[in-house]
Amino acid sequence: MVDVGGGVWGLMVIIGPIVLAAVLLWAVLHNRTSKRQEQRTEDATRKMYDAQNEQDTRREG
Repeated sequence: MVDVGGGVWGLMVIIGPIVLAAVLLWAVLHNRTSKRQEQRTEDATRKMYDAQNEQDTRREG
């Protein structure tokens, strides 16, 4: 009798890491932000910090 399971297992051992690498590469490439998005986030964060600082200053004074 021929052991078919061994062939399938061997195929999975070879193809599995290739598929995993492809998925990881895709995720890294599609998770990047543009410079414009990054700048918009930085500006919003700075604005939020300034507003919080203004509130804290008014509360203390």
